[in-house]
Amino acid sequence: MYRVVYGLLWLISLLPLWVLYLLSDLMYVFAHRFYRRDVVRTNLKNSFPDKTDEEIAEIEKKFYRVFCDYFAEDIKSFSISKKEMMRRVKFDEEGINWIKSQYDGGKDFVFVTMGHYCNWEWMASFTYWMPFAYGTQLYSPLQNQTMDQVFLKLRQRYGGECISKEIAARRILKLRAEGKKVLVAFIADQLPQWKGIHHFVEFLHQDTAVFTGAEQLGKKLNASMVYASFTRNRRGYYQAKFIPLTDAPKSLPDYEITDKFMSLLEKDIVTTPHLWLWSHKRWRRTREQWLERQREMEQRKHDLSQHEA
Repeated sequence: MYRVVYGLLWLISLLPLWVLYLLSDLMYVFAHRFYRRDVVRTNLKNSFPDKTDEEIAEIEKKFYRVFCDYFAEDIKSFSISKKEMMRRVKFDEEGINWIKSQYDGGKDFVFVTMGHYCNWEWMASFTYWMPFAYGTQLYSPLQNQTMDQVFLKLRQRYGGECISKEIAARRILKLRAEGKKVLVAFIADQLPQWKGIHHFVEFLHQDTAVFTGAEQLGKKLNASMVYASFTRNRRGYYQAKFIPLTDAPKSLPDYEITDKFMSLLEKDIVTTPHLWLWSHKRWRRTREQWLERQREMEQRKHDLSQHEA
């Protein structure tokens, strides 16, 4: 089944991108009407309380257009050449030089934090621009094994390695033991599982649970950390800029790096809101629910200790 699905998508990817964009335009008609429209509208209204209904509706339309374009571009990824990808996705020289300087200065790890903004799948092509590093990206395995295999092969065709979050620390340390200078990409704007919630920030006018794994692992490994800020110059063309967060994570207070990352991501979203993935159910878990769960866990621990006594 994997070979069938991958082969079919590869054949479709041979179509010129302008043809795939025509399919994207057709897909938009249905996606805008039927795909999570209530989720998108609610997220936009809560994130931009000062905007009028007309402004929210305009952002919503633009979001669905680029959302459908991402599918067309991802399909093209199955056969796109290195030369063509580097023509369409460019990374700033200043940021690349800063990352290289970290390795030259003795660092083994550089962490790149980013969000579901612009075409995050195409951003895996950063490996083309930094041959001096061993590129990796963390991912959560899909439940469907066929699609998991398909996307793994797709994401690794640029030369990087996908690492499951469950084994991230062990694998990264093994790569260092092999003498590699490791660059790790984290997409860190999703909704954490309950057990992964340790910190909340004010993000887009909402109290928001955030991932802190990149910061925690960065402190343990003394990794330099950057934020990848993306822009969409026009349809099918992107520019990425690396903004240093720190080269000394252990020296910073807990959650300061995470706060800075979320602040920079928020700035990008506010500047060009339709480029973020608004169809995520991002704010399902509240601080009040989390605190209540913490109290329940403490009560269970107390009851258990009393019982054992």
